[in-house]
Amino acid sequence: MFAEIIINSNAKALNRIFDYIVPSDFEYEIKIGTRVLVPFGRGSKLEDGFVIALKENSEFAVKEISQINKNESLTEENMILAKLMARKYFCNISDCIKLMLPPGTGGKKLENRAKEKKGNFVFLKKDEDEINFLIETRKIKSEKQIRAAQFLLENDGIYISDLEVLADVSHAVLKTMEKNKIIEIVEKPIERNPFVHKNVEKDAPKKLTDEQQNCFQSIAEDIEFSEYSKNLIFGITGSR
Repeated sequence: MFAEIIINSNAKALNRIFDYIVPSDFEYEIKIGTRVLVPFGRGSKLEDGFVIALKENSEFAVKEISQINKNESLTEENMILAKLMARKYFCNISDCIKLMLPPGTGGKKLENRAKEKKGNFVFLKKDEDEINFLIETRKIKSEKQIRAAQFLLENDGIYISDLEVLADVSHAVLKTMEKNKIIEIVEKPIERNPFVHKNVEKDAPKKLTDEQQNCFQSIAEDIEFSEYSKNLIFGITGSR
């Protein structure tokens, strides 16, 4: 198998496809959009790139892909969009690809990329009936352990620092529960979600005026019947 690679570079001369051999170890993992490291030039230096196509034959491939990075891969749709953008805006495909990468991961040097943040998360090792039985039989008798266990029944898999604050328990209490096999503490990636603590209400649909409705209906009909005509809309700025 062979891969067509676009090198992660701003240089116009490198805004073209380079063929590489896909090692047999990577054949079941590599796909269009996979981020790779490949030997480039005369030295042993590795360059960052992306797979934009896979094929069975190549007249030009002489070097093998050295590494693949599944954690920073994009999709085949991303690659198609990047090529369309490059043609439309007369820029490098790699420049368009960078716009689709998470912040901090667009650089060529691995050591300069933002690292995935990880943290410890707490999970119950027993089901609700077992937890209630342990509390009733006083196997769990510490007030703080009971509070942590009851909180986890509704919030299993919570970040350990959040659990300590929300359930008002110490790290030592949780370590004791882990030792007694009531909970387990697992290191996992922290998902950065800026809306996790925000209640964002969905806007209600706006009611169109008669003029707006006529305008919208005319355009909608053109689209429905694949009549891609030009529509000029006149209005006052800020008038909706």
